[in-house]
Amino acid sequence: MYRVWNFVVDYSLMLLTGAVLALIWANTNPDTYHHLVETKLFQSRWIGELHDGTRTVTLHYVINDMLMALFFAIAGKEVWEAIVLKDGALRGRKALTPLFATAGGMLGPIAVYLGLAVLMGPQVFADTSRGWAIPTATDIAFSYLVGRMIFGAGHPAVQFLMLLAIADDAAGLVILALFYPTGALAPAWLLLSAAASLGVYLAFNWLPRRLDASRPGRRAAAWVRRNLSFWPYLAAGVVSWFAFQQSGLHPALGLLPVIPAIPHADHDFGILSEAETKSPDLLNTIEHGLKIPVEVVLLLFGFANAGVEFASAGPATWLVLGGLLIGKPLGITLFGWFAASKLRLGLPKGMNLADLFVVGCIAAIGFTVALFVAEVAFPPGPVEDAAKMGALFSFSAAILSLAAARFFKVSKVLAS
Repeated sequence: MYRVWNFVVDYSLMLLTGAVLALIWANTNPDTYHHLVETKLFQSRWIGELHDGTRTVTLHYVINDMLMALFFAIAGKEVWEAIVLKDGALRGRKALTPLFATAGGMLGPIAVYLGLAVLMGPQVFADTSRGWAIPTATDIAFSYLVGRMIFGAGHPAVQFLMLLAIADDAAGLVILALFYPTGALAPAWLLLSAAASLGVYLAFNWLPRRLDASRPGRRAAAWVRRNLSFWPYLAAGVVSWFAFQQSGLHPALGLLPVIPAIPHADHDFGILSEAETKSPDLLNTIEHGLKIPVEVVLLLFGFANAGVEFASAGPATWLVLGGLLIGKPLGITLFGWFAASKLRLGLPKGMNLADLFVVGCIAAIGFTVALFVAEVAFPPGPVEDAAKMGALFSFSAAILSLAAARFFKVSKVLAS
């Protein structure tokens, strides 16, 4: 499974740059930092953060609720293709052990997080229990960078790690939708989202193919690609995003229902595959067209969300870190071992249980999605800041991974 190294590096470095800038600013002049991030742009009847019956669009809202929809759309696209295409990465026997490991990589952190919260006392549990999903996250880009650094591009553990990360993202999107609504739920609005997706599918995908069935040359489909391109899907995405905003679900997930309506390739080339750059289908064309915009979005996201003072560390920090650094490796190793040995599903050829444990350590890098979940799990204040600090400190999982790899004498395998 080939990868675009520069693509992932750019994503990671832009996000990290934004986070570092935020940390420096928030710890040198916190008042001006928070004033900038919470700048009120305008009031609106329909969109924005709702306070006392009035909606206000702030800079923070534009970044987290609007622009981050592009990031989640790319994550959703990879998950969609991995699941529905006949050779998708999450289909068939090859995906079973990673899927079991993913389940362990989510249940383990939840158990450690809540278990430690109980041990810290009822007040800590009451204050922090809502953040149970924060340590379930795995940052695909940073995990891939560390995984390739440790195993080499040709090691089967890297592909295993990516399959696990894709499945983790899929589960994370479901958790965000079900457990972290942004307001009172009004599910009837989701009918509008479904109608937008179905409408563009029928009008610009199904109908042209239907018309071309009775005549050669696929002229209708070619006309749609040439003259309309992504514009109908952009319009549908805006409608779907608005429907999510009104439904109470997090609007950053609002583009996901439109993804299945966009014409896609017949084969799953793998997450961030180089082959996708040469694929003519519209879904891959849109994804790669979003590369630079999403890099900028991640820069802004890191800047708008990572600005916490170091003095903010508290119980939530240690709960998030405990869930990630303890729960992730143990959960992934135990569930992966059970699937591979007891269920006889096996591990990829060239990968052993020691490699599986190292993969679990790497997957403990939660960063991007962990920051996002911390933002929606808690109201602004010390608990949220402490949880964000835990998400930022999850970078220490890279050090843990390198130490584990050295201890188990992991061999690096270069790409053939």
